[in-house]
Amino acid sequence: MSDTARPASDKIPVTVLTGYLGAGKTTLLNRILTENHGKRYAVIVNEFGEIGIDNDLVIGADEEVFEMNNGCVCCTVRGDLIRIMDGLVKRRGKFDAIIVETTGLADPAPVAQTFFIDEDVGGAARLDAVVTVADAKWLADRLKDAPEAKNQIAFADVILLNKADLVEPADLDRVEGLIRAINPYAKVHRTSRCDVPLDQVLDRNAFDLSRILDIEPDFLEEGHHHHHDDDMQSVSAKIDGPVDPEKFMPWISTLTQVQGPDILRCKGIVAFPDEPQRFVFQGVHQILDGDLQGPWKDGEARVSRVVFIGRKLDPEAIREGFLSCKA
Repeated sequence: MSDTARPASDKIPVTVLTGYLGAGKTTLLNRILTENHGKRYAVIVNEFGEIGIDNDLVIGADEEVFEMNNGCVCCTVRGDLIRIMDGLVKRRGKFDAIIVETTGLADPAPVAQTFFIDEDVGGAARLDAVVTVADAKWLADRLKDAPEAKNQIAFADVILLNKADLVEPADLDRVEGLIRAINPYAKVHRTSRCDVPLDQVLDRNAFDLSRILDIEPDFLEEGHHHHHDDDMQSVSAKIDGPVDPEKFMPWISTLTQVQGPDILRCKGIVAFPDEPQRFVFQGVHQILDGDLQGPWKDGEARVSRVVFIGRKLDPEAIREGFLSCKA
């Protein structure tokens, strides 16, 4: 587990914006950059030519970071994400949060992993949420022929099912069913031209315990592991009580090291004996991050829960392994 330099509340929140080609990522980014929300965002875009924002917002090719006319700070990724992040961290205070827009063909995993792998980046910034924009009209086709589209859905904390106005209600329900089969835990918004209140996609604190039930009201519900895609699975398990950290830490570490390539995302909230705070963890492939966050409330059941989304998972082995960690 990473040793972070400062409490999560002091770190710069980072939103990773992803979605397949043509889904509407740039539309959402334009809204963020032009709405009068009083916040300044540093925006990292994968490809200088792809962003296509209005002429008065176009990024100067030679400038890495600059201020836009609405107070947004923008930078172009012309090199390594870590190098860009290091530069932004040195400019703390000039912006409120960072948005990383990936290319339409990108797997979000390497971007998300950066915030766990690099100590300097992880010490100064925190992954706030992965937001995926999906094209309601074409998503069903892309899920059949584009593994990246499926990964983007599986990784998401928030999904905009965009261009909903172009699809019949019954088809929209069917497409949302496909999303739920891959990722039962993400918050889904049906949108036209990405018209969602920005507080539903930014500053979500998707891994902050004080908000996790707001983001994922179903997180504490049973039965989600019954949904599954042909090759993408979600597996959840729970223990009505605390786990033994001497058993749990080696188990979760070994599981993610051995099956890491097949585990796209994992997250959980667990109770330790005689520990007043909840232990919250999240992971991307083999990379794990976790710490104690927020106390268990008076009278609240100290239920330990874990969730895994990935491919070729063995649900029974995962559940049995977790149950064996019971205190």
